[in-house]
Amino acid sequence: MEEAPCISHIASLLGEPKRTAMLWALMDGSAKSSEELAMLAGLSSASAIAHLSRLTGSGLLRVEAQRGKRVFRVAAVDVSVAIDALASTTMASAVRSAPLGVPPALVAPASLRRARLCHGHLGGELGAGLYQRMFQAGWIDRHEQRTEVTVTGAQRLAGLGIFTHALASPLACDCFDWSQQQPHLGGALGAGLLQLFLQSGWVSVVNESHALQFSDVGLAEINRLAAPQEGNGRSEFQSGRIQQ
Repeated sequence: MEEAPCISHIASLLGEPKRTAMLWALMDGSAKSSEELAMLAGLSSASAIAHLSRLTGSGLLRVEAQRGKRVFRVAAVDVSVAIDALASTTMASAVRSAPLGVPPALVAPASLRRARLCHGHLGGELGAGLYQRMFQAGWIDRHEQRTEVTVTGAQRLAGLGIFTHALASPLACDCFDWSQQQPHLGGALGAGLLQLFLQSGWVSVVNESHALQFSDVGLAEINRLAAPQEGNGRSEFQSGRIQQ
């Protein structure tokens, strides 16, 4: 099919396990030398350099000088988006193929596990913990496959300046987190909460990655949202709270 987009070249680059390992190690926005990446991927120095040349030549990585040494970094946000999407699809396909089992969480750099962008909302431990507290406090509820904002939730969110009646559809949905074994909040509400956190200076984006870093104040404020003492006693999830 001549009309089909020519994605096979990038797909082949991402599909090679050793290259995937090196890209995965850079998903947190860090810059690493060829020696570090060779060790992480289990490659010889010469093999690592060959793989890195292909990744830089294809525009997936860029080279920087750091203290007189060449280091490699993810070239742009779209690369992180593509890799994150593949991780999400990997987990989602595992759930669909074995709906009664819980797939193991994907191992990732610590900063990505703690807090990251996920389709415009907050993922990682911080996002999963917030979802749990919102459920326990009765801000959100679930009916079969739907996640809904309750009257209590709408009132509490309005107090934060988020008016659910003005948000687009879908308002809220579960997003299965590839680094956790619990969901975080997606939909327009998930995106609205992340915008609140960003505008308040509680979290910020790390370089060209999906990793988010949070301030001490931001961590305290996010952990305070839907705090357990406001809950209604529901215990489907354990209370989620991230520590530094």
